[in-house]
Amino acid sequence: MPKIKVTNPVVELDGDEMTRIIWQLIRDKLVHPYLDVELQYFDLSVQNRDATNDQVTIDAAHAIKAAGVGVKCATITPDEARVKEFHLKEMWKSPNGTIRNILGGVIFREPIVCKNVPRLVPGWTQPVVVGRHAYGDQYRATDFRVPGKGRLTIRFEGEDGQVIEKEVFKFPGAGVAMSMYNLDESIRDFARASLNYGLIRNYPVYLSTKNTILKAYDGRFKDIFQETFEAEFKAKFAAAGLTYEHRLIDDMVAAALKWSGGYVWACKNYDGDVQSDTIAQGYGSLGLMTSVLLSPDGRTVEAEAAHGTVTRHYREHQKGRETSTNSIASIFAWTRGLAHRAKLDDNPELAKFASTLEKVCIETVEAGFMTKDLALLVGPEQKWLSTTGFLDKVDENLKAAMAK
Repeated sequence: MPKIKVTNPVVELDGDEMTRIIWQLIRDKLVHPYLDVELQYFDLSVQNRDATNDQVTIDAAHAIKAAGVGVKCATITPDEARVKEFHLKEMWKSPNGTIRNILGGVIFREPIVCKNVPRLVPGWTQPVVVGRHAYGDQYRATDFRVPGKGRLTIRFEGEDGQVIEKEVFKFPGAGVAMSMYNLDESIRDFARASLNYGLIRNYPVYLSTKNTILKAYDGRFKDIFQETFEAEFKAKFAAAGLTYEHRLIDDMVAAALKWSGGYVWACKNYDGDVQSDTIAQGYGSLGLMTSVLLSPDGRTVEAEAAHGTVTRHYREHQKGRETSTNSIASIFAWTRGLAHRAKLDDNPELAKFASTLEKVCIETVEAGFMTKDLALLVGPEQKWLSTTGFLDKVDENLKAAMAK
């Protein structure tokens, strides 16, 4: 079978531990045999990040910005124990955070639905895609303990001399206080990325806030989303038969439990932090969760698995023991990146390959071939395959699907 020609490059970011081993297997078994593609390789292992003083992460992010597409293996974000384990120069920042700061945009987490993998919410037959606005709010707030009785105010001094001062509360005794902020520009980028992702996935988009209580703060999110939708996306959504709607966060949580999925849920920072984990558990397995960073203009995508480096399995692998590690989310990191490359290049063959590989992964599991983590969810009688055994089965099924 002739390889599919991919005109423009894909930036490949390698990672750590068990996912690094899986990553190479995916590239060798499921990518190179089918695609004639230039992979711009960056080694984001914790050892190489340390050796380059994390410059490799910065270089990789700029390469993704230039190419428009990046696929990333899971990486270690070092804590004190990891600093000692790898004799690191310092406790390097999360590579995901560094990449996100350079690319901008929003991370969208989406479950991969297999009919035979039990869900805590059985009615979720389609994915609920959570987009989290990872800027400001509680995560960049100034908070402190109030020592006793007194008056709390909040004050803004404009560069033009304008002063706004509000009394927040008269404290009758000790307590706590917090001030937080956000930016119109960041909220507008959040809106653009969320609405663009709805178009990419062909899903309606919902924004959730509590604007009835936080009339100015959350009201600004509601207004900017509506303005952006009306000015830039209304015609595109109408042409695609899609809708955009704002809902109160409590109403949206209740609706999410009742609905079957098939939409993008744009969440403020704290809401997205909480709800993305709720959604992940509701679908049964973090091993079946993708993570896609989309730039506000919809041009740049960086895709990865939503889980970590599977250290426990790596320790077994180091001892020469066979493992049964789920590679599906890592495969989908490749397919989501390749699908975006296909869209940017108008390459229908590549688009078909990416969707075929995703379909083959799901059908392989639904036919009863899976790794141990999923087999334990399915039931005590369910057999499982090793890490390589599962990938071999996917490869076998992909060959058959591509030959049709």
